[in-house]
Amino acid sequence: MTDTGSNEPRNTGDASGAGAADDQLFGPDSQFEAFFNDPRWALAVVRATVLEAAHPQVGAALIDNSTFVTHPWRRLRNTVVSLQRMFGPDDAVRRREAARLNRLHARLSGTDAHDRPYDAMDPAVRAWVVATLFESSVTMCRLSGQPLEQAAMERLYAEFRAYLAALDGDARHLPSTLHEFWAYYDRVVEEELENTEAMRIILYRLFDHLPAPPLLHGLPTLWAAGRALAGPLIGVVTVASLPEPFRRRAGLPELPGAQTLMQGAYLGAGLARFLPEGWIRTDALTGLLALSPDSDDPRARTLGALRDRMKRAGALVRLITPLPPEPDPDAGSTARRSAEEFFAAVLDQTGDGSLDWPDLAAMAREIAGRLDLDEPEETRLYDAFAGWWRELQAALDTDGDGRISAAEYAAAVPSLAGPALIRVAEVLFDVTDVNGDQRVDAAEYRALFRRGFRRDMTDADGTYSRAAFVRDFLAFMSGRERSTPYDPLLADA
Repeated sequence: MTDTGSNEPRNTGDASGAGAADDQLFGPDSQFEAFFNDPRWALAVVRATVLEAAHPQVGAALIDNSTFVTHPWRRLRNTVVSLQRMFGPDDAVRRREAARLNRLHARLSGTDAHDRPYDAMDPAVRAWVVATLFESSVTMCRLSGQPLEQAAMERLYAEFRAYLAALDGDARHLPSTLHEFWAYYDRVVEEELENTEAMRIILYRLFDHLPAPPLLHGLPTLWAAGRALAGPLIGVVTVASLPEPFRRRAGLPELPGAQTLMQGAYLGAGLARFLPEGWIRTDALTGLLALSPDSDDPRARTLGALRDRMKRAGALVRLITPLPPEPDPDAGSTARRSAEEFFAAVLDQTGDGSLDWPDLAAMAREIAGRLDLDEPEETRLYDAFAGWWRELQAALDTDGDGRISAAEYAAAVPSLAGPALIRVAEVLFDVTDVNGDQRVDAAEYRALFRRGFRRDMTDADGTYSRAAFVRDFLAFMSGRERSTPYDPLLADA
């Protein structure tokens, strides 16, 4: 396989169907930039994700490796940041992000439940992922009563082909013209897509069980009430928007009135475009959703007041429609989880009920992304987590099935904090300590945890020492303390 991370996007010329140079296809004047902050695009992205997951290779990779069920808000924020880098005006940033994505995808391969191989670096599969984003953007406009003109459609197609070229070095696995694209798209839909487990999870489980974002922690009743209404609605709208041949072959039911509901949803989302521009910026909204109420971000004070009002509203909702109680994550600054709670919240990153290598790889992936690591630091971090996985497997996998169950973990909790975990803590400190002075300063700390120091954490010189950093990491991983900086890093949705 060829590493395309260092390749600059090529001029797609006849390959794009637009004949424009790639440096004109990215940046603030691109068609993508206009869609990126369009509220309708949220519906389009959900639809595209379902079509991606319906591809057997993508679906298998999601089931085995992704945190989209247990940490959807984290996954959303990371995706938004990546798209901004790839479609932004800075070519150096784009090349660096492409290299990072290629390293990430090169680690995702295996076999599905039917023993069919999957590989996230397969160029045909990557082309399909890009195709779903383009086609869903076009469908978004059509369903909301504002179909794209031919020139705008061709420009958008050129931009997405340039995006694929930035990743793979060329875009040959997408047809060279827009006219040829539609035949390609119909063929994949009719011949290759399946009713995969990942697709069913997105349609029928993800939104019905969507965890509250950090902003709404402490409001379980209010969140559950809103989710109970919105979850099934999103599922119905998404199913109704899928290509009819695939719906029929996959046996996806379409409820009476679903088409009308779908068009109403797209039209309603489109009305939000008339709100002030700052209210609907995608990066600003995802940043707010990820903002913890106890953060030192100035916006947190305003949100804290809003959160108090929402709590009072939640109390009223409980009186009207009682719902099962949910634990308050803010209850006590040193609250401790049971072994089972810690296993589910922190260790089982993929949400499949067991602990195996993809869970620890997801931790390494999140940390590497936050710190924007290059090689060799990224590989060093993955290697440390791989060593920890081997240590865990040897100590806790009593039945030899290659994974660790919650029961196996709970029965041998003291074995968790062995030499390999200490190594993870030391490597984590090293990659966080960018200037190598053996202290984590305020800027380095914020890069990892996205919040400022607590007064009780810093030494007299206002920095975080290696010993204290390693000690706190091990206390979190083995002592299961709830309110630490590591909760937002590894446990938050």
